[in-house]
Amino acid sequence: MEAAREQEIISAEIVNKGIEDSGPYAGSLNFSVRVRHGLPNLLSSVNLKYVKLGYGYLLSHGFYLLTAPLLILILSGGIAKLAWNDFCPKYDLTLALFIIGLLSFVIYLYLHLIARSIYLVDFACYRPPNQLKISKEEFMVLARKSGNFNEAALEFKQQVMKNSGIGDETYLPRTVFRPGYKPNLKDGREEAAMVFFGAIDDLLAATKIRPKDIKILVVNCGVLNTTPSLSSMIINHYKLKHNINNFNLGGMGCAAGIIAIDLARDLLIAYPGSYALVVSTEVVSHTWYNGNDPDMLLPNCFFRMGAAALLLSSCRLDRWRSKYQLKQLVRTHKGMDNRSFKAIHLKEDAEGRQGLSVSKEVIEEGGHALKANITTLGPLVLPFSEQFHFFKNLLFRKKTKPYIPDYKLAFEHICILGTSKKVLDEIQKNLELTQEYMEASRKTLERFGNTSSSSVWYELAYLEANKRMKRGDRVWQIAYGSGFKCNSVVWKALRNVGRPKQSPWFD
Repeated sequence: MEAAREQEIISAEIVNKGIEDSGPYAGSLNFSVRVRHGLPNLLSSVNLKYVKLGYGYLLSHGFYLLTAPLLILILSGGIAKLAWNDFCPKYDLTLALFIIGLLSFVIYLYLHLIARSIYLVDFACYRPPNQLKISKEEFMVLARKSGNFNEAALEFKQQVMKNSGIGDETYLPRTVFRPGYKPNLKDGREEAAMVFFGAIDDLLAATKIRPKDIKILVVNCGVLNTTPSLSSMIINHYKLKHNINNFNLGGMGCAAGIIAIDLARDLLIAYPGSYALVVSTEVVSHTWYNGNDPDMLLPNCFFRMGAAALLLSSCRLDRWRSKYQLKQLVRTHKGMDNRSFKAIHLKEDAEGRQGLSVSKEVIEEGGHALKANITTLGPLVLPFSEQFHFFKNLLFRKKTKPYIPDYKLAFEHICILGTSKKVLDEIQKNLELTQEYMEASRKTLERFGNTSSSSVWYELAYLEANKRMKRGDRVWQIAYGSGFKCNSVVWKALRNVGRPKQSPWFD
């Protein structure tokens, strides 16, 4: 059993280096064997380039927070020295008015130049109807009856499903099991409408926000891209304003949900006091592959129906009604490396059938992206004591391994995109996370499967349903996807989040 596990996470690759042109082996083939591990050790070393990048973010965002209060303090001290007579008209009224005006100007700069706080008013996750539930056994029965897969492909699916970590109550459209099924726009639009409108309806009911109050709309869906766009579908259905700022993100994989939040944040800063609606999904019927290439069969086994809708606000008064405040957001893209770029890509097989291909190196490449991302995030979130130990070790113990901070000290909760049980196992082992930290991710994978970019929101909904979120708690959402990308976002609970009235976790 141990040998099987070792074989699962280690693979060998023969690297052809060409023909020797000199020496005793001239004219002979020269090759080497390279061994690859499933996930690089995230805590064995630190890339200082990403540490520097993290502190660059910290200094650029903290400049106004540090300088403006200092200026206000200095001016306040100067005003305090003035006696009442200094403000009397028969004395120097001009000087008094100048100081008051200067102080008002500094306060104005402080309020308008620093980045506005972004609040998550509420969010909702769509739960499909019970008739779309599918067990692993039924999945295999329908796949066999469809006649779309040969025996080798069915055996491969059976083995993958057995070790996937997915339970027997996930959701999948039955249309994909029709004999000779091919992804088409009609089925894609119908599924998109179902999950979009279901999630948005729940969100509007919970927040009491009118559709016409929404100024910004950002939609992300990886594979399905229609004309008119999916964002236009939402605008048409809810009759949003004619001057709404809408964006449709496509082809950005499971990490696109956090990218959509990043875009919405920038727009909310540009339009202060506004509401932004962010909708994240993946249309399963359009990612379905009806061929026999093992690398392209994996998404069939893991992707399931789901969507999440979020309402973000840059209005300061919304702090009192919002659940969370956006604290940090860090994005990492490894697309400059060819292996990372090709780890997940949409292609056609030898028979022209389209599907998502997942390379054998995806876990390793994802590990490199994750390592770079958390190294950049560290300076923004880690306690001062951990950063002090890190730099003390770095400066005075150069011959030993650097001190690796404990990221568990920065967060009370962690939501990791649950792509598969194997990926969650590797991340838990490398980050030395407890079962409590992994609970939301594992339960979501079991109950809903991999719902792509919306998965981390089903995980946060799980924490809320179990009344885990307390005032001041920090939750770290990690998502990764094609490109290869790894993105992190950190939220802080503004109040004790009670058990919601409606949740995908409630019957």
